[in-house]
Amino acid sequence: MSNILSDFFSPPKAKPLLPENKIASTYKKMRLKVFLGAFFGYAGYYLVRKNMALASPEMQKSVAEGGLELDYAQIGFAMSGISIAYAFSKFLMGSLSDRSDSRKFLVIGLILSALVMMSVGIFPFATSSVAVMFLFMLVIGWLSGMGWPPCGRIMVHWFSQNERSFKMSIWNTSHTIGSGALGNLATVGMVLMAGICTVTLTNGSEISQAWRGAFIFPSAVAVVIALFCWWAIRDTPQSCGLPPIDEYRKDFSAKKTKNDEEKIPFKTLFVEYVFKNKVLWLIALANAFVYLVRYGAGDWSVTYLCTMLGFSQEQGNLAFSLHNYAGVPGTIICGWISSKYFKGRCAPANVIYMALVLLGIILYWKATSIATLLSSAFGTDFHTILHTIVYCALIFVGFCIYGPVALIGVQAVNLVPKNAAGTAAGFVGLFGYLIGDAILAKITMGSIVDHMGWNASFWLMIIASILALIFCATTWKKEMQESKTER
Repeated sequence: MSNILSDFFSPPKAKPLLPENKIASTYKKMRLKVFLGAFFGYAGYYLVRKNMALASPEMQKSVAEGGLELDYAQIGFAMSGISIAYAFSKFLMGSLSDRSDSRKFLVIGLILSALVMMSVGIFPFATSSVAVMFLFMLVIGWLSGMGWPPCGRIMVHWFSQNERSFKMSIWNTSHTIGSGALGNLATVGMVLMAGICTVTLTNGSEISQAWRGAFIFPSAVAVVIALFCWWAIRDTPQSCGLPPIDEYRKDFSAKKTKNDEEKIPFKTLFVEYVFKNKVLWLIALANAFVYLVRYGAGDWSVTYLCTMLGFSQEQGNLAFSLHNYAGVPGTIICGWISSKYFKGRCAPANVIYMALVLLGIILYWKATSIATLLSSAFGTDFHTILHTIVYCALIFVGFCIYGPVALIGVQAVNLVPKNAAGTAAGFVGLFGYLIGDAILAKITMGSIVDHMGWNASFWLMIIASILALIFCATTWKKEMQESKTER
């Protein structure tokens, strides 16, 4: 069975080179198609990633009316299933994707993720207990690991070293667009299901379960995106009869092995290019704290706004979407700063952005106090000012946090040969998703809110912002030395 799967996912063989007069035009067309496939494909994975974060406020109301209770720790535990499984999956899938057809890898993973997430909304047993929800999220998290690694493989094979920082920054906006679109699609799904999903209790009253639409509708859209990706993506230039990208662009600045395209055993990939790479360890630690802030601010935003600040579900979903959409220009500008002013080095831009994130988190935390002062001073409506400040704070945090998220991934793939890109990205992602997201942003933050309140959760994000800034700064000098060595 393993041999059958290995053969099925094996990369396509190189085709004979196209005639010289067709190479440039074919390269231009294929690079655009492949980029769009990777862009929308990875965005599609985020349509089936954070659904429970958006559905949780209405889920809490629904189960409470039915005689059950879901506290923040339980919600955090259920949501952590995706992060825990994804952390290990992204790491292990990275080594598999380095030896697999990125087209098949990405598309099959997206379809399976969408179908499982859709089943959470369709079948009542999938949300019958916290343990069952956690198991479903584990499965989805494992399948989600099939998203980033093939995209990393695509980017290093189709885009050369001196253009990759900026191009990958643009590509990395895909997950912010996907997350932002999830907020909108979840709202649409919940509206569509409002009159359909109801449960009648023993006393004759009915409970709306419109929150199921947050799982079903975005998943259906993700399946459509997967079909587009199958049309758009091709594994490598060589599989299309084109020369390797570094030869085509005459850009040989990336680190190379004897054969940058050959399959390398996982043990060699991990030990030689990852485990012994000290800079990669520093990047991984920085990533853990960046991800704590990323998911601590984003995934808990709807719950915090609806339960503590009086936002409606629709307003909370809008805030979630705006937070993620803001990451699009923020990521692109961060990548541009890295390329324009720091010659492709990522650490300086990361330090600048994390300092700004710290300010944004403080503004988000103190929104109520600031709104109270302003409404008293100017006699304006408190709720209008509060909503404006909260939206601005989440937009600012979203603008700034996704730049480091993107560039830490770029740092990882730039520090290793092309055929180890997926493994390096998976290693850094392991720290981000397991420690930063699952353990700290989901389980720990949920427990902190239950036992110490929301103020303590903001202190956790403030400390994480400072530590992320420090660890990013430690790679500044080392990254510069690595850059000089490669030249």
